[in-house]
Amino acid sequence: MTDTAKLQTPTKDVEYPVMSGTVGPQVVDIRKLYAQTGMFTYDPGFTSTASCESTLTYIDGDEGVLLHRGYPIGQLAEQSSFMETAYLLLNGELPDQGELDKFVYTISRHTMLHEQLATFYRGFRRDAHPMAIMCGVVGALSAFYHDSTDITDPKHRLIASHRLIAKMPTIAAMAYKYSVGQPFMYPKNELSYTGNFLQMTFGVPAEEYVVNPVVEKALDRIFILHADHEQNASTSTVRLAGSSGANPFACIAAGIACLWGPAHGGANEAALNMLREIGRPDRIPEYIARAKNKDDPFRLMGFGHRVYKNYDPRATVMQKTVREVFEALNVDDPVFEVALQLEEMALNDDYFIEKKLFPNVDFYSGVILSAIGFPTTMFTALFALARTVGWVAQWNEMIADPDQKIGRPRQLYTGPTQRDYVPLNQR
Repeated sequence: MTDTAKLQTPTKDVEYPVMSGTVGPQVVDIRKLYAQTGMFTYDPGFTSTASCESTLTYIDGDEGVLLHRGYPIGQLAEQSSFMETAYLLLNGELPDQGELDKFVYTISRHTMLHEQLATFYRGFRRDAHPMAIMCGVVGALSAFYHDSTDITDPKHRLIASHRLIAKMPTIAAMAYKYSVGQPFMYPKNELSYTGNFLQMTFGVPAEEYVVNPVVEKALDRIFILHADHEQNASTSTVRLAGSSGANPFACIAAGIACLWGPAHGGANEAALNMLREIGRPDRIPEYIARAKNKDDPFRLMGFGHRVYKNYDPRATVMQKTVREVFEALNVDDPVFEVALQLEEMALNDDYFIEKKLFPNVDFYSGVILSAIGFPTTMFTALFALARTVGWVAQWNEMIADPDQKIGRPRQLYTGPTQRDYVPLNQR
């Protein structure tokens, strides 16, 4: 027998089916609520609303669990590669060697951009933010690749998915190169996905760029950790744009625009700036005291999470990775010591334990990216690069979902009731 939830309204009592997923909270199916009662639910931020059914990513914030297609994020980050994780998100299962080789070959053959797009870059100011450039360039892809914009054609969707994943590193690297006045670097098919991005970002035509394997592995992990994160703001934006039938390039551009917001994609930059502001380990107690003071506007960035009420499982991998990068690059930066000691002090402080303010993935990722050589303006662009895989997988899932409709949230109207127009000369 199907479980039901009973709702008492001022006009009538109604029952709604309770749906269960494979894991996680049950949900009440209220699709017929308005038709049966003439009422809507009120849920700002949609924090208690499931907007779709998905098989991609599962998060248990209370337990600190993040699964991609059932696989724990820690296992994927430690044992997998970004390309393997991308295949998993897109196809539902881990690939065998032949499937992975074919996928990597396909992606590596889609990395080049239409040459005319180089002219498009030169229309931006040199000091344009990389995310502004990425919004424009990704949106413009639909003007160059007409053969993969028919969302009703599975082959078009597949080609567009591969193109977006393959070209995003090239787009991001070119945005960086343009900002520093260096020539664009073409992709090299013999390099890995992440190694190729490093080559296009930091290489120059004057000499051969040698990829540091420790840096390559660290950045690959960062990409895995940011590949997908369930129905967050940018992913919901991609789905909402896609629900209208917009082409995939436009949908991903919409996701990039949403990610650009400092409350979403800018957290690692904010965390790094905070660590730099603290400056030295001996100043940590002062800043912890300020964080506890309600009258002080200072906040510890990189601690706590909207979803995770426990230790962010991605932060565990990052803590190990930051040590490897600093050792490999011989980095002597007090910011690193500040990060380590701040984490230790916060994890043993009753105030942070009580409020469950644990370090999240952004706490360490900004330190790693800075050590590698990326300016803070590129942090969110790298986030977008990695998250494109999740966006594309979510978009494909949405298109194939027979229950998906065009997004149309309702509202609680609190404006004036109907009134008559008053001519200008009588006001």
